[in-house]
Amino acid sequence: MKALRLLRWSGSVLSPRTRPCLFHLLQPPLSNRRLLSATISPLQEAIQYQNQDQDPEEDPWGSSQGHGDDDLIIPEDMPQSLQQEARLRALPSPPLSAVRSSAKLAALHARLSFTPRLPIESLARCLVDATADPNPDFNNTSLAILGRDLYGYYTSEAILCRYPRLPTAVVFAAMSAYTGPKTLTQITQEWGVELVAEPGGEVDPGYLQCRREDSMLRKKHSPDSDTDLPPMVGKGQPSIVGANRPNADQKTWRRGVSSMTVYDDEFGDLVKDSTRGAKNQEPTTSVEDACARFVQAVMGAVYLHRGKHAAKMFFKEHILSRHLNVGKMFEFKQPTRDLSRLCAREGFESPVARILSETGRLSRHPVFIVGVFAGREKLGEGAGSSLNEARIRAAVGALKGWYLYSPLDVRVPSDVEGANTRPWKPVLIDIGEIIV
Repeated sequence: MKALRLLRWSGSVLSPRTRPCLFHLLQPPLSNRRLLSATISPLQEAIQYQNQDQDPEEDPWGSSQGHGDDDLIIPEDMPQSLQQEARLRALPSPPLSAVRSSAKLAALHARLSFTPRLPIESLARCLVDATADPNPDFNNTSLAILGRDLYGYYTSEAILCRYPRLPTAVVFAAMSAYTGPKTLTQITQEWGVELVAEPGGEVDPGYLQCRREDSMLRKKHSPDSDTDLPPMVGKGQPSIVGANRPNADQKTWRRGVSSMTVYDDEFGDLVKDSTRGAKNQEPTTSVEDACARFVQAVMGAVYLHRGKHAAKMFFKEHILSRHLNVGKMFEFKQPTRDLSRLCAREGFESPVARILSETGRLSRHPVFIVGVFAGREKLGEGAGSSLNEARIRAAVGALKGWYLYSPLDVRVPSDVEGANTRPWKPVLIDIGEIIV
């Protein structure tokens, strides 16, 4: 089978790393080019072919895109190896020529069971954060945006089709548990990816390249600090609010669940800028945000190179395969009142609590078992050391039994995409949670 050339279809997402002075430095002698021609990849051949027609007087580093080395002064009498090392240190991220020789990157490519259809150069680009290399042609920003949208789409349809009666707040919590920054950071550690101390061209491409924020800035943005918070931001909220929310300058305006669905992100949080830094300083990021963008970029690369079906399988193997106990995410303030409102909305009889059994009423540790009935139908059951505790637990059990309803044959919209698929069967659309 003839190998595909990456540059012929990648477009703007996988732009070549054109740094001609580095390739001129690494160019083998004329007598050895014929011997090394078999080891040069088609991508390197295309880059070298593009560099032949470039004016040598032009700036080969592309200073307008953040790769200039105007301040780099290399003495002429410096040895060739030291000149190469100096130019590598001037690069914001590792060059393309170092990708094929990285053992860490090859091990990560094999660990994730990627086929040659996903080039190792694309995986190397996923490891370059925007804080390390600001050029969008070389960092993982575009891939992370695509991967984040795919994660949000696949996760939301899996949750809503499996539990169609979940409250919106619980849906946000489940989304964060599956694809939140903390979960994606844990996935990065499970994949064996390590963060670099300081990004640069001399670093191994198998490390996650990002510029971390310092401890003082991390303490300033910690949940225990309320200093320098803009309007619409409470304790524990990010310090930079997105401009998509109207009236963001109002301090006392309440953020409702409906506005979270429209204006906020997929987790119900305020849209924030994950990179921090002063006006004249280099941008920095937290470890969680850098790891989250890396995992999202890998998802985007899988979708671009291997297609829709492979991206869906990658999501099931690494995200949806994790066990999540949705029942522990509920927090009811007044479950008996919520149950009464639910029965009234659905046309059931008013719920009544009845003692089913008890033991040790006069002892130090009594146990009461109470059931909640709507007519002759038992809605829930709970046990407690007092009658009131058992009644509240029975009401909570009844509410969870309603909200955690799941159909037997769960199918999501993405399962019917394609030619040879079964026809779509509509899923249950619930009225929504109880409004008290």
